[in-house]
Amino acid sequence: MTSNVLQLQRSVSAKIHEYLVLCKHKVVMLLALTAVVGQGLAPASGRSLLEQTLTILGIALLASSAAVINHIVDSDIDKKMRRTDSRPVATGSISNTHAFTFSMILLVIGFCILVQFANWLTAWLTMFALVGYAFIYTLVLKRRTPQNIVIGGFAGAMPPLLGWVSETGAMSAEPWLLVMIVFAWTPPHFWALAIDRKKDYENAKIPMLPVTHGIEFTKTMVLLYSVLLTLVCVLPFLIGMSGNIYLIASLVLNSIFVYRAWQLKFVPKEKLAIKLFIYSIWQLMLLFIALFVDKWLI
Repeated sequence: MTSNVLQLQRSVSAKIHEYLVLCKHKVVMLLALTAVVGQGLAPASGRSLLEQTLTILGIALLASSAAVINHIVDSDIDKKMRRTDSRPVATGSISNTHAFTFSMILLVIGFCILVQFANWLTAWLTMFALVGYAFIYTLVLKRRTPQNIVIGGFAGAMPPLLGWVSETGAMSAEPWLLVMIVFAWTPPHFWALAIDRKKDYENAKIPMLPVTHGIEFTKTMVLLYSVLLTLVCVLPFLIGMSGNIYLIASLVLNSIFVYRAWQLKFVPKEKLAIKLFIYSIWQLMLLFIALFVDKWLI
């Protein structure tokens, strides 16, 4: 009896893990962090902590819904790539029908939460981001142009704006600077991964930049975008949106980013691309934490 219970527990735990993988929960957590910072930098609105927390949950649920749709749409190419061939939909451990139903449940709950605890503008902007990533990027851009991640990256850059709008109920210039940071960060972040997994994308016939223009050209673009990112990250300080703590953190983090991108381009060592990819995740996370700390804890 005990053995059967333990086996059932393991089975349930494994299935929960598969559904978390479908949601790309680690990516969603990073997006949620940028949305929290967007909330924190917005003018005080008098909203309760519960309302703010539920708003982030709503944004995260819609981002998770988009991720599940991405798994369904990309299941054919996921099977051909070493990085993705173990994904639940690609392996068949979760059917397309079950995945789609799960995605729609997340979508409806997330949208209703945003309408109830944020505002209609936040709800529709988040839905716009979902459509941009799950359909426009995944179905069209990813399969047709090497600029897929540049154009499609706009959808993934929206959470800081969503957090801000959830507080104010209106669009303004300041959160668009935060969007620009994530937008400029996305190409060098993803191209570093694409360099490391070039053969995967070739096998799947996905026109990522290293496949269409070569690794050396892509390395150059990573370096140029890292410099652009450094410049964009200074803008919040220049307009008085942040202070010296953020400026110092930004300059340090981006100097390391540029240095690693320079190494990738000019130093003939293996694994530099994937190391840059991993660093870029920490860089964005620490950068947005610095923004938050600069306003609230210093």
